Amino acid sequence: MRVHICAVGRLRKGPERDLYDDYLTRFDRTGRALALGPAQLIEVEDKKGGGMPAEAALLERAIPTGSLICVMDERGKLQSSPQFAETLGNWRDQGRQDVAFVIGGADGIDPSLRDRADASLSFGKMVWPHMLVRVMLAEQLYRAASILSGGPYHRV
Repeated sequence: MRVHICAVGRLRKGPERDLYDDYLTRFDRTGRALALGPAQLIEVEDKKGGGMPAEAALLERAIPTGSLICVMDERGKLQSSPQFAETLGNWRDQGRQDVAFVIGGADGIDPSLRDRADASLSFGKMVWPHMLVRVMLAEQLYRAASILSGGPYHRV
């Protein structure tokens, strides 16, 4: 199952990019044997300043056709890491070819795209900078693959 991280904005060089790249590399290595991955980042920018509706339109175009859409949203479902691993494994086992994790811009995700999503996931009630959400998602993808493979990374 291919993983697409569709996000508003550009993740520039720096510590966040280094962490993101590291965790995604680990996910790709660990997930390969589990039919998870590869993962890719698709970044969009609203250069015309159209706000959330314009960002939603750009994100919609970035999401591969037929993908299961999971938006990252503070109103989304809270899951433990083992629950997220189970969810990811279930999507794979249901025969999903692609999953698109959608990360909005500074104002979040337009309701029209949020309402269309198959799933909504939250990293807690706090609002996180969208650049850090990418890092956190990449880490959780790697952790999920590690859990599903029985690896030692995740400790209970």
